[in-house]
Amino acid sequence: MLCRLVHTPRRVRFRWADFVLPSTLQLTPLMELLIEPVGCLVTCQRVELGLHEALVNAVRHGNSEDPSKQVRVRRILTPNWLIWQVQDEGVGLPDHARQSVLPEQLDARSGRGLFLIHQCFDDVRWSRRGNRLQLACRRPVNDGDNLDL
Repeated sequence: MLCRLVHTPRRVRFRWADFVLPSTLQLTPLMELLIEPVGCLVTCQRVELGLHEALVNAVRHGNSEDPSKQVRVRRILTPNWLIWQVQDEGVGLPDHARQSVLPEQLDARSGRGLFLIHQCFDDVRWSRRGNRLQLACRRPVNDGDNLDL
């Protein structure tokens, strides 16, 4: 896994880090790194669930579980927002399939991932191509990371 942390000048007030990994469902080490700066237990649990869904979708659906393909995640920390961008090497999800709805049959084996993602984050955006998902939540008030850069 490649990880790069870039500190920006004090006046800009944000930090970002890039993570690159092969398409695998062994996500625990990455998840720990991605949620490390969250700080608030409730927000941390919500973000972990949503990020896990996004990463599994990227590996399974975007990259077809092909270990020669990669998943890229950028984590961006700002004074007010925690942002993650998850990108796979797939063809992308079409516009009509990006909706946050539960499957018609509630006992269906799949189809809840995007709904969960939308429930876990305050803002969800797709790239035009549909292979990059940006997930953002407001920084918790009791967050211990004060972004002193």
